[in-house]
Amino acid sequence: MSAPQTITNPEVDPKVKRYLPWVVAIALFMEQLDSTIINTAIPSMAASLNVTPLSLKAVVSGYILSLAVSIPISGWMADRFGTRRVFATAVGLFTFSSILCGLSFNVPMLIAARMLQGFSAAMMMPVGRLTVIRTFPKSELLAAMNFVIIPALIGPLLGPTIGGLIVYWLPWQAIFFVNVPIGLIAQWLIHKHMPDYRSDVPRPLDVIGFALFGSGVALLSWILEIFGEHYLDTTSTAILFLLSLGLLAAYVLHARHAIYPLLQLALFKTRTFRISVAGGFITRLGVGGLPFLLPLLYQIGLGLPAWQSGLLLMPTAAAAMVMKLISVRVLRRFGYRKVLIVNTVMIGITICMFSIITPSTPIWAILLLALSQGFFNSLQFSSMNSMAYADIKAEDSSMASTIASSMQQMSMSFGLAFGSIIAAWYLGDLPQSDRTAVISALHHAFLTLGGLTVLSSLSFWTLRANDGEAVSKGIVVQKVAEVTGTNTPPV
Repeated sequence: MSAPQTITNPEVDPKVKRYLPWVVAIALFMEQLDSTIINTAIPSMAASLNVTPLSLKAVVSGYILSLAVSIPISGWMADRFGTRRVFATAVGLFTFSSILCGLSFNVPMLIAARMLQGFSAAMMMPVGRLTVIRTFPKSELLAAMNFVIIPALIGPLLGPTIGGLIVYWLPWQAIFFVNVPIGLIAQWLIHKHMPDYRSDVPRPLDVIGFALFGSGVALLSWILEIFGEHYLDTTSTAILFLLSLGLLAAYVLHARHAIYPLLQLALFKTRTFRISVAGGFITRLGVGGLPFLLPLLYQIGLGLPAWQSGLLLMPTAAAAMVMKLISVRVLRRFGYRKVLIVNTVMIGITICMFSIITPSTPIWAILLLALSQGFFNSLQFSSMNSMAYADIKAEDSSMASTIASSMQQMSMSFGLAFGSIIAAWYLGDLPQSDRTAVISALHHAFLTLGGLTVLSSLSFWTLRANDGEAVSKGIVVQKVAEVTGTNTPPV
């Protein structure tokens, strides 16, 4: 049985094209502000809650884990209930859960509220991206997605500074109440300008697939979360690890025979989609630990106050915004293959360079490194996120967005856990109050993450020179077999 057709507008109202990117961007701004504002508050939160900073990674990873587990049903919900209703409900729930975070008085309550935030964010990001994909043709998609991301990047630009100032002057709980007015503005824009796309024949929810995939991902992430903290003995950890892999393998077998699978794995037969998603997964493993480790380096390792730590993180977001303005021309000029191979190596090198930061390092050198990281990260994510849809059919856009978003969040969650595990392993039994030991452990963690990122560039060597031109240049490349009867790729 073929997948249900989705309703798309061949002639979209120009007014919708004008305002939709702003609608999605406001919601993403709130989400990005929330995810970055908390990073600089981690040390203050740890002191207030009487726990170690590294142990609070569950506050961050729990949010990302909830995202990864919940995203697979976002496409089904959009097809079933409509993009406008799902997006509006997600924004409302995100605002409400932000209030719950601010009212939390212990770590378990905060983690639970953050996971509720993650669930609502799981509906926001992929549904917003899906709406943009269905509204704009492929020739306009890269520019439209970059426009959405530029306002959203203001969140990471302001988040570290706002978070640092709030925890310096006010209790840390106040950082979550910033989302309330933004959420109200987003609701008004959604009901006024958000188009409502849905499937004309909604597919049933793959409950078995969701149970297998969700439990497998959740269990694997939890194992990574507690690894090295002596909650479980080695045998129990190994058994649970194998169980998580077994659940994920069971889902793969289930998806091959399901009529309407939760994640349509057949899309990985599309080469550009497979390379973008799989290669991006490995790359994000290296990048995923930075938002958590850098504030620890600046505040614990260098002894800087939270507001100064936040200022040091601002150049990364500022550079990312600038790169979004020129990434379209860069990809049009050099193509996805060259950009992804070279840029991935540059990201790995900049991550490694954080290992040379010490208390004697000049501030201008740290800012320059942060700027470089922002440039390369922004170009990387623009490239991977847009190339994924270059050869995807319109009727598969919902499923493609769901898979891409799921893999993206899983990789960031695993990357954060991996980064914290590596840092804790290098720290060993030394106390986290030992500044010299913390700096050394973080330096080794940056070298490890950077090396992994450099190696991930190998995954992009299988791209062809003209891959992704439907997005970067607005060119629909014909299959050579249809024109010449051969299987030789076009030059």
